[in-house]
Amino acid sequence: MKRSSLKPRATDPRQQARRAALNALRRARRTADRAGVDLSEWEGEFLGSVAARVETYGRAFGDPEKGPAGSALSILQTVKLKEIAAKAKGESRPGPRRGLRTTEKP
Repeated sequence: MKRSSLKPRATDPRQQARRAALNALRRARRTADRAGVDLSEWEGEFLGSVAARVETYGRAFGDPEKGPAGSALSILQTVKLKEIAAKAKGESRPGPRRGLRTTEKP
């Protein structure tokens, strides 16, 4: 068995997060195109602008309070990306969120 002379590269967590975010953005758009799902103008613009910021800066948000330090997308951007991906797959959308309810004592 012949061994490769290439040394394994140490993966940089930031580069790994950047690649993962770009792949997720491309996958969501590709899935929507293949399924024939029409994304709204806002969703299309969101995917494009976030991808451009990740390619340029390595992350799509500047405020460190909006997401983890090593992440390429903020928490809300991740949630919106998951919603767009679910729409592209044809999955049903969840109903409105409700806050905590208090129980009445008899």
